[in-house]
Amino acid sequence: MQDQPLNSPLDGVRVLDFSIMLAGPYCARLLADMGAEVIKIEPPEGEEMRLRAPLREGQSAYFGQLNAGKKSLALDLKSPEAIGLVHRMIESTDILVENFRPGVMERLGLGYKALRKINPRLIYCSISGYGQTGSRSRRPAYAMIVHAESGFDRALMRYAGDRDRPAAGAVFVADILGGTFGFSAIQTAMVQRARTGEGQQVDVVLMDCMLNLMVYELQEAQFSAPVPRPTYGPVRARDGDILIAPVSARNFAALRDLTRLPELSSDPRFTSVAARGANWSAMMQVVERWTTQHSVDECLAALDRAGIPNARFRDPAETLHDPHLSERGVFAEVADVAGKFKGVNAPWRMSGAQTGIGHDIPAIGEHRDEVLARVLGWSSKEVGQAAAAGAFGKLAAAP
Repeated sequence: MQDQPLNSPLDGVRVLDFSIMLAGPYCARLLADMGAEVIKIEPPEGEEMRLRAPLREGQSAYFGQLNAGKKSLALDLKSPEAIGLVHRMIESTDILVENFRPGVMERLGLGYKALRKINPRLIYCSISGYGQTGSRSRRPAYAMIVHAESGFDRALMRYAGDRDRPAAGAVFVADILGGTFGFSAIQTAMVQRARTGEGQQVDVVLMDCMLNLMVYELQEAQFSAPVPRPTYGPVRARDGDILIAPVSARNFAALRDLTRLPELSSDPRFTSVAARGANWSAMMQVVERWTTQHSVDECLAALDRAGIPNARFRDPAETLHDPHLSERGVFAEVADVAGKFKGVNAPWRMSGAQTGIGHDIPAIGEHRDEVLARVLGWSSKEVGQAAAAGAFGKLAAAP
């Protein structure tokens, strides 16, 4: 029997994506990956992320990774005509995603309470730094702000061991967590809507996302003074650094047998799991007596044969050419008017569904006429009338 073609799980689901920057766009892109029709609502000049490096011929690959597979409708949300247009689109919309500061969508006439009256089945996902309620809800918050205030940065500082101030950073963990948790909460709301017929607002909070990441640290903070823990840092080989993670007693025994370092058997700091955890850095200094005698490749091959978890430290560029990742289809081709490049698929596969990142990155307002004709049944004349009324801003010519 021939296999049936894979379907998109969210085929037929319509999403209006009002989000900007990273967390919201990533959430909405995951919905697009699952087959939803995601209509990105952006200002006439385009979302700010379109200007972020890396740029090729003025086109942002950063923006592309976050918005591939979506359609673009450029609207001037200061225009009453544009707001009225959105209200009409909401009638047939399943999901709305936004990550403005709390209160912004309400001032535009696009808050959850207003839109729920138009479509009670609407699932309205709001992603913010501190939540939709509470004394700090309207504070501006980016990922790095939340990293600092959640305790995450100081936890990393403690684990680094050689720092007395948090390190600078530019990997926006909170945003990716917010997008992922938003995506999962939306799926849960869809299941509930199928049972009740009612939509709801989903309040995703970057601060809460970071607190959920620190599973150990928050429990330790309640019940014990900080104690030394294994910290998996670089171990020096002859021509570079590697990571070794003998986390179990079996792993440690294999490391002891492989390296034949007498201290690993005789030193009381290393003879139990608890002792090794408290003296991990000292143990790895001993292990370096073995690793520095060998190249990175030699170390990794020997550790693999012994069944000891290990890794080489790589630059991000190296992962783009990893044969294993290519074999698994982790990367996929995406394209804008400047050309093609590699995008990263969602981090899961489904045996009965198509879940890859979309190929095409939308130009500003590229799908205006098509979307309005299909969703609202508008003719080119009606689109022109809306343009003349200012719904699409000053850049209202047909894309």
